[in-house]
Amino acid sequence: MGSPFLARNLPQGLVDRNAPASHAPCMAAWRGIQEAGSPANDLLQAYLRVRSHTENLAAPLSPEDQQLQAMPDASPVKWHRAHTTWFFETFVLIPLGFAPYNADWGVLFNSYYEALGPRHHRPLRGLLSRPQAQEVTLWRRHVDEAMCGLLEGPLCDAPQWQAIVQLGLAHEQQHQELLLTDILAAFAQNPLQPAYCPAPPAKGTPAMALTWTEHPGGVLEVGADDNVSFAFDNERPRHRQWLQPFALANRLITVGEWVAFSADGGYQTPSLWLSEGLDWVRSGGALGPAYTRRQGNEVTVFGLAGTRVANHDEPILHLSFFEAEAMAAWMGARLPTEAEWETLAATTAAPTASNEQMPTGVPEPAATTDLCALYDSAWQWTRSSYAPYPGFRPAAGAIGEYNGKFMVNQQVLKGGSLFTPLGHSRPTYRNFWHPHTQFQATGVRLARDV
Repeated sequence: MGSPFLARNLPQGLVDRNAPASHAPCMAAWRGIQEAGSPANDLLQAYLRVRSHTENLAAPLSPEDQQLQAMPDASPVKWHRAHTTWFFETFVLIPLGFAPYNADWGVLFNSYYEALGPRHHRPLRGLLSRPQAQEVTLWRRHVDEAMCGLLEGPLCDAPQWQAIVQLGLAHEQQHQELLLTDILAAFAQNPLQPAYCPAPPAKGTPAMALTWTEHPGGVLEVGADDNVSFAFDNERPRHRQWLQPFALANRLITVGEWVAFSADGGYQTPSLWLSEGLDWVRSGGALGPAYTRRQGNEVTVFGLAGTRVANHDEPILHLSFFEAEAMAAWMGARLPTEAEWETLAATTAAPTASNEQMPTGVPEPAATTDLCALYDSAWQWTRSSYAPYPGFRPAAGAIGEYNGKFMVNQQVLKGGSLFTPLGHSRPTYRNFWHPHTQFQATGVRLARDV
């Protein structure tokens, strides 16, 4: 396929910085591939699809929206769009001899790579009014022109560079999810409670009864195989673990079950809580998940679709690890380990990559008694601390900082949420957050011993 924006040797000023910036060129190219069935190579198609989806997610947001940063753990939408562009420029284009679009911007959009120099303080990203959102769009266009030119030619048969591009695309998908969770956190601070997207029609589907899928345990292998097309370094090496017989719940814990826990004095019952969790409840006056308010049996939630009354049969979202642990204890069960979750999830097909859908922000009740809602409703807390697998070694250089240095004081989450791009996750995927985290779409799947 001949790209309309080939860039074999891009000088700094190739992009017209005064041109309209409503869409990146890769969006038009991706639409062309979809409509014409053009035989672009797989990596180029993936690049076009992922990069255009980021712009589609940002499209409903004004430049003012894109500037918001609700808290130190979040980042502005504009920053996410710029940082993912910085990644491709820094780890692909510059090593191949391309000049940076603006050498002064590296300090603004380097997230945590110490080997690459100083960085702007994360809690102050919302103060970066310059570069403007339109300038970020032009930068994305510039980098996309260069990347698509390379992916049509020199990088087609260069496995070492293809691996970096695959990492960059998976990294951008992570930021697509963060883009949504971070704008939700920002909109939640607005008394007008603005909606990012319209609410879908209410289905009123009842949740299936809680059932259990059992596993006999034994010596099992967990982690990503060496022959899979892509996995993060923290998913490897594949290794053996011993598991006692166990069972996982078929579905996630629901809003109605959380209402019962809360009404039963769950937040005031010390015996249900870990010591640190009880401190968290008392110090912050916690009464429920983020964006959630209970008045009797009615639960009002704020999500991407704005404020709505929750269906008691839909999964409860935005629970901290502490709340997940307490709810599991209240229900006479426990949280799964990551190895238990992965072992049973591997028996069910994970979603495959496809044309990304725009989010609705509304989780669906479980519709089957089989193991379900593994990837499309809520990240599921596990009882496993985020630690390296036996034999783990970070890669050399700045890329080695991607995961390994965060392996402390965090819990592993498995699966995926309604904010996660379709096809991004898999059984071996290891998400991780601090135990107090609520602003991510986190939920509970129970486990028990057999």
